[in-house]
Amino acid sequence: MDVRQLKYFVTIVDSGSLSKAAERLFVAQPSLSQQILNLESELKAQLLIRSPQGVAPTEAGKALYRLSRDVLRRMDQIRQEVQEGGGSESGTVVMGFPATIASVLATPLFQRVRRKYPGIRLQIFESMSGYIAELLAQGRLDLAILFRDTESLGVSVHPLFDEDLYVVGHRVPNLGADDALCPLQFLGNVPMVVPGPANGLRLLIERTFSRADIDLNIVADIDSLPTMLAIAESGVACTVLPASAFARRHFYKRPPIRKIVDPGMNRPVSLCWNNSVPTVAATQVVRSIMIELIAELRGAGEWEGITLRQPAAESTSDNTS
Repeated sequence: MDVRQLKYFVTIVDSGSLSKAAERLFVAQPSLSQQILNLESELKAQLLIRSPQGVAPTEAGKALYRLSRDVLRRMDQIRQEVQEGGGSESGTVVMGFPATIASVLATPLFQRVRRKYPGIRLQIFESMSGYIAELLAQGRLDLAILFRDTESLGVSVHPLFDEDLYVVGHRVPNLGADDALCPLQFLGNVPMVVPGPANGLRLLIERTFSRADIDLNIVADIDSLPTMLAIAESGVACTVLPASAFARRHFYKRPPIRKIVDPGMNRPVSLCWNNSVPTVAATQVVRSIMIELIAELRGAGEWEGITLRQPAAESTSDNTS
């Protein structure tokens, strides 16, 4: 087993197919297949499941993937520290952001990391939260922001803030154009577009309506933030989103947004990492910068609709943030 084989294996898992990995690596596909067969023979374990749709790692393959990424990251760190004389934070840090969070945080994070730690290279994935959680569990991300505040097997959590949710769109009866609040009862039977059934936001919406005994009228399942916003802008239906969904977005005619109240809707947001993967210095630096940035953006009024969580050791009953 050598570093080249580990790099080949990680690229195959990331690509989801041997042919795509061969293109990325500039290696003939038969040669790449033989390298994996040699690796499976040496480890005495099947590493990949092959199908017409591509390849996926077995449980043994997932373990090798996590360990291989750590080895490759540390090799990269060694190379950069030696070239730069040692002592500086460097290497690649892979981040996962839900789309609404990325719209506020991704650019400021890149700018600050680039300015303060030029040796750190960020890789940022933006997707629906369910897919981000899956990538984190697989060890394919170093850090992720997820809508949760409790730890699970293999995943550590640092609660960041609670995020209020808003109804977005024109079709809410009994509300004036200037109303900033929307009692939940006014949303009974209003046409709604929401994420698919497996999405955490969808589950929160369904649970809140059910507990209040209010009819929820879902007219489409849409796992795309731009599409949900476009439909809300068109006036055909409403949706439910955090205020961050509107950050740095331009509308022909911005749809009304109103904070949902009586009862309110909010969800926890946390910084998460896979604790089965050793944390390198670069990841620790990026983690600290993110926590610092969120507090700054909230304090400057650039991140609306959130209430910061205090660290557990500093929590008090008087939270005025």
